[in-house]
Amino acid sequence: MQYNVTVIGSGPGGYVAAIRCAQLGFKTAIIEKYNTLGGTCLNVGCIPSKALLDSSEHFYNAGHTFKEHGIDISEPKVNFTQMINRKAGVVKSNVDGIAFLMKKNKIDVYTGVGSFVDKNTIKITAGDGKETTITTDNVIIATGSKPTALPFAPFDKKRIISSTEALELKEVPKHLIIVGGGVIGMELGSVYARIGSKVSVVEFLDSLIPTMDGTMGKELLKSTKKLGMDFYLGHKVTAVENKGTEVVLKAEPKAGGAAIELKGDYCLVSVGRRPYTDGLGLDKVGIETVKGQIQVNDHLQTKVPNIYAIGDVVRGAMLAHKAEEEGTMVAEELAGQKPHINYLLIPGVVYTWPEVASVGYTEEQLKTDGKAYKVGSFPYKALGRARASMDLDGLVKILADKNTDEILGVHIIGARAADMIAAGVVAMEFRASAEDVSRMSTAHPTYMEAVREACLAATANRPIHI
Repeated sequence: MQYNVTVIGSGPGGYVAAIRCAQLGFKTAIIEKYNTLGGTCLNVGCIPSKALLDSSEHFYNAGHTFKEHGIDISEPKVNFTQMINRKAGVVKSNVDGIAFLMKKNKIDVYTGVGSFVDKNTIKITAGDGKETTITTDNVIIATGSKPTALPFAPFDKKRIISSTEALELKEVPKHLIIVGGGVIGMELGSVYARIGSKVSVVEFLDSLIPTMDGTMGKELLKSTKKLGMDFYLGHKVTAVENKGTEVVLKAEPKAGGAAIELKGDYCLVSVGRRPYTDGLGLDKVGIETVKGQIQVNDHLQTKVPNIYAIGDVVRGAMLAHKAEEEGTMVAEELAGQKPHINYLLIPGVVYTWPEVASVGYTEEQLKTDGKAYKVGSFPYKALGRARASMDLDGLVKILADKNTDEILGVHIIGARAADMIAAGVVAMEFRASAEDVSRMSTAHPTYMEAVREACLAATANRPIHI
């Protein structure tokens, strides 16, 4: 078969690239190693984790806030099997939806490992060893990433686990030890803390979610401590060992002092992810990787002109929506259009409760760059809507240029932050000032009032409700 475009990998970047290519009139194929489409995000990442996060939040509220709301029920119990089954159902419906979209857009789907024979020829090796060869004018590599293991503690998928296994446990852990206080560690840690696990987080750096604004990490630490989670910040893990029925972790403070030893029934290692290019046969086309990443230019084009790469295998944040934007960009580039991506305005979200969401520069980055800025913030506890819903934890933080008032960063921790950050992206995309946003009418009572109030604070230090 001959194609205009062949996409290797069917995660958010890959399937979106394929759909956009088909919309633009290209004869398109997509190759997926596994039997289901959707990649990490739909199968073992974004979607299943959010399903469990929502289930655990409902359980937690039933036991902790229903009575205050005037809802009397007997003590709730966790049906963990049903939680996992519901999660699987959510995954299946999403995966089936991607398969439907492939048919709708007349995209040919191949199941197997895709590897280069040459720059225009792809070999697909199915699970039974059967090989199929196709030719193509252009290739988009979208093979995603895999969890990074500790060199002294490889995943055994029994006691020392990655996020993949953490989404498929058969029991609620009595004590879940987590290595890494980033997005994945905090999301899954909050899931299990809410349904009864003792959770201990060991983080090498001195703050949680260290890639985000420092204020967000401090606030998230305060809120998750209320779930009973324990934190060992600034600790270097020196050993993780599966003892059969338990796992033992040893760590030492970076600043010196007594080492710690934690014993639990599972240890989730969430120290990041690595680009996944195994089996692609990049050497056949002369493409090399640097620190695992495929090198691309501003058009996401590799050194081989007809081969592009997007998503987790190239530089930048490993985010599903970043990969989607890149997939769309490459498709439109191939069609002769002039798309662009402002990587500064790719938002980041942590789906704990309260949620954390950020876009633009952090305060730490502005300080490092020597940029003159001003800060406006507003606490959720001063919102009528937050008091009505009992979601008092959190704040909105606005960073604006000290001289021009242009918004440079929006950082939110609080209820519905993941949805609210879109307003920050729009404002920054159109280079709005803090005053611009402060003069917009915001419905009352809503959480979005906190964004407007934070902009008032940044503009003239005149928030209304504090």
